Amino acid sequence: MTDTPSTQSSTNIRLYSYAKCSTCRKAKQWLDANEVAYEEIPIVDSPPSKEELRQVWQNSGIDIRKLFNTSGQFYRELNLKEKLPTMSEDEMLELLASNGKLIKRPLITNGTKTTLGFKEETLQEMWGK
Repeated sequence: MTDTPSTQSSTNIRLYSYAKCSTCRKAKQWLDANEVAYEEIPIVDSPPSKEELRQVWQNSGIDIRKLFNTSGQFYRELNLKEKLPTMSEDEMLELLASNGKLIKRPLITNGTKTTLGFKEETLQEMWGK
């Protein structure tokens, strides 16, 4: 094994997570077990900025609506299922940046690569050694 956690840290991986989220805990356990260095950021207290979200979205190639936590309380309270189709991309990014609970988690990114949620195969493919 030639990679070490110190060589991984140069990629500046950020794990946006929520302490009460079981999938966030699973992702964190996977990263730790695979010796992937990362900075953990509480997504509710310090959500990614609008520009960081724009970069994540554009670099990931996913539909912008996939960034939303569709099972969350705020998503339902704001009736976003009905509102998102008429919102601009800019409005969606602004909304996501304003409330970390609206963002699908865990969000793991290094600025060029991104994973959302927890699927072991996906984490292995994106962040494994």
